[in-house]
Amino acid sequence: MKSQTTLLGIIVGLFLLVSSSIYIVDQRQRAIVFQLGEVVSVKTDPGLYFKIPMVQNVRYFDSRILTMDAEEPARFITSEKKNVLVDLFVKWRIIDVKQYYISVQGDETLAKVRLAQTVNSGLRDEFGNRTVHEVVSGQRDTIMEIMRQKADTDARKIGIEVVDVRLKRVDLPKEVSESVYRRMEAERKRVANELRSTGAAESEKIRSNADRQYEVIMAKAYRNAQKVKGEGDAKAASIYAEAFQKNPEFYSFYRSLEAYKQTFGNKGDMMVLEPTSEFFKYLKNSGKK
Repeated sequence: MKSQTTLLGIIVGLFLLVSSSIYIVDQRQRAIVFQLGEVVSVKTDPGLYFKIPMVQNVRYFDSRILTMDAEEPARFITSEKKNVLVDLFVKWRIIDVKQYYISVQGDETLAKVRLAQTVNSGLRDEFGNRTVHEVVSGQRDTIMEIMRQKADTDARKIGIEVVDVRLKRVDLPKEVSESVYRRMEAERKRVANELRSTGAAESEKIRSNADRQYEVIMAKAYRNAQKVKGEGDAKAASIYAEAFQKNPEFYSFYRSLEAYKQTFGNKGDMMVLEPTSEFFKYLKNSGKK
């Protein structure tokens, strides 16, 4: 029984010894092997590795792209001596894990502080040579590319690579923004008033032109109407004259009938005339030829 317990203890001890001698490096990681506090090897490829138990230890580092995001917008001064607030982030990753450990003791927080100092210093120089318009829209992409190159050059000294630098937002401070918005509002009102005045003038011009055309058209229409009416009256007079020449008596009779018709058109019509008046000529002689 005692021999079995001893054998079991040996097996467990061997298992613990073997398990403490093995370590695995994931494909998303880099590893440094230390021996008594000194770096003895760096593992950059994923796989299964061995180390000396109790003498060597392993420290892992993330090899994926990491993000440094500014907690608060930084304030910079443009060439016009105007303040702007800049919110940015930096994408970076470890490319030399040994140098990274030597430079910042493998501390991600220290690495971010170093990156922030480099980026802020570069942005201060770039913004100081440009106007507000240029940093907001005109040369924003150029600034980001310049900063990426500058930050990457400095970051490689500590074993990391800067993949990208992005300006998320570039704003004016609140007090400056309010002043700018007031000027913009005043300018928009001025333009609106100018457009209204121009529109009113054009409206009056169009209305005046329409009235003038109306008067011209009505005058032409009246002239044509009078011309047609005159031609009709002349033709009617010609027809009447021709009829009178052919049979004056019938013409006179016809005209009298028209006069009677116009005079006694309504039942309430009344005329006071002498019985011998020429108006009743054909009524008195209705029985004669």
